[in-house]
Amino acid sequence: MAFSGLMLFGFIISHLLGNLQLFLGPEAMNRYAAFLKGTGELLWVARFGLLAMVAIHIWTAISLTLENRRARPIAYAKKNYLEASYASRTMHVSGLIVLFYLVYHLLHFTVRNVHPQYGHFIDPYGRHDVYSMVVLSFQQPLISIFYIIGNFLLATHLSHGIYSMFQSLGFVGETVRPRLKLFAKVCGYLIFVGFASMPVAVLLGIVKLPSWVTP
Repeated sequence: MAFSGLMLFGFIISHLLGNLQLFLGPEAMNRYAAFLKGTGELLWVARFGLLAMVAIHIWTAISLTLENRRARPIAYAKKNYLEASYASRTMHVSGLIVLFYLVYHLLHFTVRNVHPQYGHFIDPYGRHDVYSMVVLSFQQPLISIFYIIGNFLLATHLSHGIYSMFQSLGFVGETVRPRLKLFAKVCGYLIFVGFASMPVAVLLGIVKLPSWVTP
């Protein structure tokens, strides 16, 4: 669980840094996308590796949940939460919604079966115009709101998951526990701010379509 979470966390950071190139304009964004596409088989290896980590993460989450229930088949009559945060108590719910969000995201920007009308543009250099696809998509308020909510739930999941990852790997002692909890929360919500800044910037007109695209 901790290892797959660590791998997924690393991917989320790299994915965010790549996507933030939206603010550098179409040249930077489309060049980055063309570079990834140009890696060929390595890109597919990375994609299948990511899907494998997602599958392992889900499988271990289900296994641990079932193991906990077998250990205590009769639920508590009353629960008083002293240490458990809201994020930790709703990990299974946020995890399921994040999974649905991930599937939608892949169908939208990778497979392009969802909202295909935004994914057919080519830039002046003959590259797939990923920049315009993103901007045109986020100009639709419902799509932007869905992404903002999805990323907020991802941040909620990460705010506890990062701390649990350190705990499972044996890095949490009594002296560093408060600092690691704070680090996990700050890290999770900074990731949210990073991802949410893109649809918000498009909706506010800060990030605009390039001159060669007519909506």
